[in-house]
Order: sequence, then C-alpha cells, then structure tokens
Amino acid sequence: MILAIVIGLIFANIVGLSPRTSGGIGLAGKHLLRVAVALLGLQLTFAQLAELGIKGILFAVAALLLTFYFSLGLGRLLGIDRKLNLLLAAGTSVCGASAIAGANAVAKADDEDVCYAVACITLFGSIAMFLFPAFQDAFALEPQDFGYWVGLSVHEVGQVVAAGFQAGDVAGQSAVVAKLARVMLLAPLLTGLFLATTLSSSRLAGTQMVPWFIVVFLLFMMLNSGGLVAEEIRTPLVEATPLMLTAAMSALGLGADVTKIRKRGSRPLVVAGFSSAFIAALSLLLIKSLF
Repeated sequence: MILAIVIGLIFANIVGLSPRTSGGIGLAGKHLLRVAVALLGLQLTFAQLAELGIKGILFAVAALLLTFYFSLGLGRLLGIDRKLNLLLAAGTSVCGASAIAGANAVAKADDEDVCYAVACITLFGSIAMFLFPAFQDAFALEPQDFGYWVGLSVHEVGQVVAAGFQAGDVAGQSAVVAKLARVMLLAPLLTGLFLATTLSSSRLAGTQMVPWFIVVFLLFMMLNSGGLVAEEIRTPLVEATPLMLTAAMSALGLGADVTKIRKRGSRPLVVAGFSSAFIAALSLLLIKSLF
C-alpha cells in the first residue's frame, strides 16, 4: 500500500495522466476503498480478542483513545487542518495506512492529506520497528510483555510482525494479538468519527447513522467468528483485500499534487512524531505498571 501511493504520486506528477483516467481513479480511491475496509472483517474473530484478555483489551482501548485525542489536541495547537489532523490521529492510534484509508472514507480529505499522513505514519512506524527491539533489555521486558508493547504501539501490521518476532515466537505472537485488538477498534472509531462529523453539520436529517462499510465490516467479523463463511469463499476475499487497498492507495497517489503537499509544511510531521512517542510511552507505562 505504501509503495503504491508513492508510485502513484511520482507517476502523476512526473509522467502525467490523461483526463480519461479520472473516472477509474475516483472509483478506486472512494468506492473500492470502502469495499476493502469492509472486507477486513473477514480477517478478524472475537476469539482473537479473547486471547488478549479483559485487561489487554482495556489497555488497547486506553492507548487508542488517549493517543487519538492527544494527536488531535496537539494538531489543533499547531494549527493543522482538521481533516489532515484526523488522518494522523487515526493512523497513529489504530493501524497505520489502513486506518488512514478508513478515516478518509469518513473525513473525505484531499488526496494530498492522505499521502502526507501515510508518509508520516510510515516514517515513524519504520523507526519504531528498528528501535523497539533495542529497548527490550533496557526496560527489562519479558517476551510476552515486549510483544504487547510492540502490538499496542507500532503502527503497521507488517512493522509489528517485524519488530515482535525479533524477540522470539512468544513475543511475535503476543504482538500480533495486541495489534489485532487495535485493528478491531477501527470500526467503533470510524463510527464515532462519522457521527461526530454528521452531528456537527447540518446534514443529519436523512443521513445513515453508521456508514454501510462499517456495518458490513462488523457483519463479516461476526460471521467469521462463527465459522459461517465457507473457506473457498473467505480465502479469495482475504487475498483480494490487500490488492484492493493497494489499488485504492495508488488512486489516492495518482490524484495528489506534490506542490500542494509541500504547502502543508512540517507541522503535521511534528504531530505524527510526538503522537508516536506518546503511544509508545503510554503503552510501556500500562504494561510495566499493570501486568
């Protein structure tokens, strides 16, 4: 997904696009994106949440909410555009590019905002992927606790896997479980964003109270938890989901203007950096004090 948005950005701003491509780019960047987010529900089950336990789930909720509002508050303080601020907060607190994509389906930010947010999250998630293993001994973390710390703090699923399994299988598996708990919280977060956006506008009457793709996400998750989706149907859909997300991200890159991205300045990068440090410190504090 990250490579796709970068390649799309480079292609659009160096090679250029025919006006005839606008329809396909719009279809991929909006409708295909919503379908892909809905299909993420087929990769999650409530049993995975149960592995983390009540305490772990509460940690995930606390880390997500506190980081989300910290990021929003810091962004407002620095004068960041509201929509870009929402994307940065979602990407930092939940699950990186996928959360940014989901949040954008609600916020409907400019393509330049999405590209900037993905770049920020990728940068600090990659830094965390290399730094976290170096601090395991310094903080005297057992493999399971280290895995929880990684899963509750690092942005992208791939980055969580890479950082967690450096400390062994136990740490890696714990990291993935903790990360899945954060991913599952994407649905209630997006629903809250949608309601907040709708209630603050004059478009409440006749508006669907929960976005359809969030409803389908939860439905798929429930069906998957009950083993009610045939594997011959589920497997191709699970395999197609990252391709659809990649296509959607490339469309956002193709629709972005580099000159407009530059005008955003460095303040959003500062917000992403401090928010990444905040969730890492908060998660570590929760694990050290309560586990």
